[in-house]
Amino acid sequence: MNTKSIFAAAALSLAIATGGAHAESPADLNDLEIAHVAYTADLIDIRYAHLALAISKNEDVRAFANSMINDHTHVNDEALALLKKLNAQPVDNFLSRQLNAQADQLVAELSQLTGAEFDKRYAANELAYHQAVNGLVAGTFVPNIDNAEVKVLFEEAIAIFKIHEDNAAALVEDVSAGAMKK
Repeated sequence: MNTKSIFAAAALSLAIATGGAHAESPADLNDLEIAHVAYTADLIDIRYAHLALAISKNEDVRAFANSMINDHTHVNDEALALLKKLNAQPVDNFLSRQLNAQADQLVAELSQLTGAEFDKRYAANELAYHQAVNGLVAGTFVPNIDNAEVKVLFEEAIAIFKIHEDNAAALVEDVSAGAMKK
C-alpha cells in the first residue's frame, strides 16, 4: 500500500472512530443512523466502482468494480426493503456526512489518474475502505443494533463485505504484480 492509501485508510479510520471534529461517536448511533451510514458506505463504493469502470482498462479491476456494484446494490435493496417493512427511514448523521465528504475528495483524486496508477490507487483504496468499514460494522454497529431483523441483515452483509476485503487484497497484489511486469 502506498503512502496515500495508508493516509486515506488512517483518515477514514479516524473519522469512523472519532466522528471527525464532532463529539459524537459511532457507538452512540441508533439503528436508523447506523442504517444511513451503511447505506451511504455502499453508495460510496458503488460510486468508486462506476469510476473504475469509466477509467480502468484492467480486466481484473473492471470485474472487481462490477462485483462491487452488484453486491452493494443488492445489499442496499435488501436494506431498503427491510426499512419499508419496518415503516422506517434512515437518518442522516455526522458519520454519513463525513464519509461523503471524504468520498468527494477521493473521487477528485482518482479522476486525475489513469492506467496502472489509477488501478493501483483504486485497489489500495478498496482494501483500506473495506477494512475500515468492515471493522466498524462488525466491531461497533452489529453489537449496538437493537432491532433483530436489522442485526441479521448487517450480519449477512458483513459476510459479503469480508469477501470483498479478501478480493480487494488479491486485487492489490494483482495490479502491483502487473505493474512490476511492465
